[in-house]
Amino acid sequence: MSKAIFITGTGTDVGKTYVAGLIVKKLCNSGINAGYYKPALSGAEPNSVELVPGDCKFVVETAGLNSLPKELTSYMYETAVSPHLAAQIEGRPIDLEVIRSDFTKFTRKYDFITVEGCGGIICPLRLDNQALMQTDIIRQLNLALLVVTPSGLGSINNAVLTVHYAESLGLAVKGFILNNYDSANFLHNDNKKSIERITKIPVVACVASHASYLDIDSNALCNLYKEV
Repeated sequence: MSKAIFITGTGTDVGKTYVAGLIVKKLCNSGINAGYYKPALSGAEPNSVELVPGDCKFVVETAGLNSLPKELTSYMYETAVSPHLAAQIEGRPIDLEVIRSDFTKFTRKYDFITVEGCGGIICPLRLDNQALMQTDIIRQLNLALLVVTPSGLGSINNAVLTVHYAESLGLAVKGFILNNYDSANFLHNDNKKSIERITKIPVVACVASHASYLDIDSNALCNLYKEV
């Protein structure tokens, strides 16, 4: 049976894709049959032929995956706004059943699947005649969470709020990954300790700026994933 985890962040542009790429790279380099899936993506960039999902492209190149970037997402939109709004503008609403079906295909292909969300945990995917939140996807796919957070000022508040919201919906948070971490920075060090103390959830890895690897034992990383 496959195992998977959902990567969310404390907000937009906190480094979720960067960290997801390092996670998949770590798994692949450890000889693990690992894949990556992003249910929905906005801000795809057009080339001369088609739209290119930049997040998927980054992970493919970082981890050396033998996949086309467009194969790793169910919905991609060119408009660089929240997915629910991009879907309304471009007339292609997101369907939970499509995502569930695509995810099932990944479980048949990979032993470990890293699923990356959009923005922070409170991200609407559909708000037209029906409501579909990102948390609905997490619950329907039966996933636990890894939360990516910046290391600097404000990270305590955003990390704690993310955990409280997730746990209020019955979602399990397995750990935090601090991005742009500087071990010589007293604020970063204190934020790490404070986040762990307040939430009772471990920081499982710290990622330095421009890091090319994830400093975590591969077995410890695998143990964060949940059977699906």
